[in-house]
Amino acid sequence: MSGYLNFGPGSFPEFSGTETSDLERDLSLQHLYAELSRLDVLIHREVRRWQLAGQDPGDIFRGFYVSDEQAEALIDRPAASNWWHEVDLDPAEADSFITAQEQASSRVRKILQETHSHAITPRLERLAATFHLNTFDIDILLICLAPTIDLRYERLYGYLHDDVTRKHPSVNLVLDLLCEPGYRRQICLRRFMRDAPLFQKHILSFSGDSNAVTAPLLSRLLFIDETIAQWLQGHYQPPAGLGSKAAIIDPILTAEDELLAGTELSNLKLDSDHPPMLVFYGPDLTRQAAAAKCISARWKMPLMSVDLTAVIEEDLEVAKAIKLAMRDSQLTKAVLFINGWDTCLADGSPPPPLVTECCAHPGPIILSGRNAWQPSGVPRDRNLIWVEFSVPPYAARLALWKNYLGPSDSIDETKLIALAGQFQMTSGQIRDAYLAAREIASQDGTPLEDIDLFTAARRYSNPRLSDLAHKIVPRYSWFDIVLPDDQIALLHEIIATVRSRQIVLDDWGVGRKLVASRGVTILFSGPPGTGKTMAAEVMAKELNLDLFKIDLSTIVSKYIGETEKNLERIFNEAETSNAILFFDEADALFGKRSEVRDSHDRYANIEISYLLQRMEAYDGVTILATNLRSNLDEAFTRRLQFAVDFPFPEEAYRLRIWKTLFPIEVPHAADLDLKWLAQRFKLAGGSIRNIIVNAAYLAASDGGEVRMEHLLHGTRRELQKMGRLLDDEG
Repeated sequence: MSGYLNFGPGSFPEFSGTETSDLERDLSLQHLYAELSRLDVLIHREVRRWQLAGQDPGDIFRGFYVSDEQAEALIDRPAASNWWHEVDLDPAEADSFITAQEQASSRVRKILQETHSHAITPRLERLAATFHLNTFDIDILLICLAPTIDLRYERLYGYLHDDVTRKHPSVNLVLDLLCEPGYRRQICLRRFMRDAPLFQKHILSFSGDSNAVTAPLLSRLLFIDETIAQWLQGHYQPPAGLGSKAAIIDPILTAEDELLAGTELSNLKLDSDHPPMLVFYGPDLTRQAAAAKCISARWKMPLMSVDLTAVIEEDLEVAKAIKLAMRDSQLTKAVLFINGWDTCLADGSPPPPLVTECCAHPGPIILSGRNAWQPSGVPRDRNLIWVEFSVPPYAARLALWKNYLGPSDSIDETKLIALAGQFQMTSGQIRDAYLAAREIASQDGTPLEDIDLFTAARRYSNPRLSDLAHKIVPRYSWFDIVLPDDQIALLHEIIATVRSRQIVLDDWGVGRKLVASRGVTILFSGPPGTGKTMAAEVMAKELNLDLFKIDLSTIVSKYIGETEKNLERIFNEAETSNAILFFDEADALFGKRSEVRDSHDRYANIEISYLLQRMEAYDGVTILATNLRSNLDEAFTRRLQFAVDFPFPEEAYRLRIWKTLFPIEVPHAADLDLKWLAQRFKLAGGSIRNIIVNAAYLAASDGGEVRMEHLLHGTRRELQKMGRLLDDEG
């Protein structure tokens, strides 16, 4: 277990649990229905006035024409009145409506008393308190809510509109139901403005026909947000405006959650008097999500997770989605977790109004993304707490691999150590790689093996690097490479260094003071064909790492600054690749540049320095290959950790190369004199390989076995490519 939950006393605010109980749901619904019975009295009174005003419900054309009498009545009506301003209810009937209204209000008060006695706040009352709604707002809300509970209200509203197609309440109908005639109706219109609480929080909206936006305010129809309507009735589902990935997550922690969260939050002292606003950033988004879940569990609150990437992919409005998320997190008493925050960054910072709105959110909020950012031009009275989630350190990666391995997975400890050490992966990549390894083993019908884990780990390293560099599949092993003993020993030392970096740099503390970088930088120098690429392949195979070859001659540009840009793209993609980067043809960039004779030399020095700087900063293995070490200034050479010289092979080594490279499966004549070939022709291993391949093709079309004449013919062709003649050799 990590130390994540070791919070200091009082460092976090305590929140009560928020799971909806049956009693809370029942009492909330009873309160809601009691309020609707009060609304029924208002509607009944309005229908009765309508009838007394002489409206004929039996007229099938009612609402489709205006009679002469109606026109006269409209002319005589004073401004800010309604159609029944001259209609008086019978006193006894008026008293009966007053009595019914008082009885309905009494039932509401009685249910509220019972609800409060159980320390429960009904949802309608909670909604009003959360968003500062007054009694007039509540009545507007009830009028709009009613058709979602009982469809009879649609017919009643159509009747009162004198138009059966208008099944939702209009602003004018609401005023008729709630206001007496006169100028006060106009004062109440302020509760229908865009900045009024019901509309600012997207609880209500204007919608309907295509002319709704340009229609007069009084005639516009009102719609309640579907999520609000469901929540008031005891259900909650994130609105479509939050995207398909929005969810409410129960704060039930697993051992994996605590392991993933790590220790990044353990030392934070958060202000208990004000809900915090945390900003998570870094490449490990899985750990960010786990940390958010741990926070919500600690505070005994659900976690509302919203993915802005999904919002954009589904062509939804980001600003509105954030407002809806804030609204709903308040309703559900949830910690708001907004991931995909990078989508809001423009030139490194989000729009100030967006940050201001997040800071104004009254509840706890967490913004999650890959990139760090700084607020600009945002006045705020709320501190932002920044927490970085980088790639997990070696010990955490090892713990994650062990966590995913099951009891039946018998993987050697040393292999796991190598796996965790060599692949600097995010926690999400580790999880995905483990699952992929199980699939590989399942397809092979074998138990999970370490080779499956290494294969999957390479697969889940950055695949986009293949667009910028050539991926080499290692073919060679130690048996294939022919070098002097000292060079072989040095290659083994390099591999041992890569494997033991975590122990030396982390466990032994060497990385804290003595080493500036975790990367391993290597120089391979020697004539063409002497085994530099083969050695890189052997290392990649031994370490179970991918090998990418970058031809520097294609990277170097004559335009100032372009070479650095090309290198930057490669290293940026390589950061998560965990691959060996093999920079070939370094002679295209490196030369004797310590003496600056002209501007070209000066910029060449800048390019070299930039390459070495990026190699040193890269956490993996980088290899520079050059044909002439003398072209590289000693000042630059000293910055590289290892230098391996690949000498042109002497006769004894050439014979070993001939024997090693000649496949045993190739049929050949018994009188092949490889010793004579090694003695007579001074060729590097690359040339010997080409000769054997050429001779094999010749033999396949000429008798089916390799003879000495085939090898001599292949040698002649190879020498011709090099500008040498067979007769001149020896």
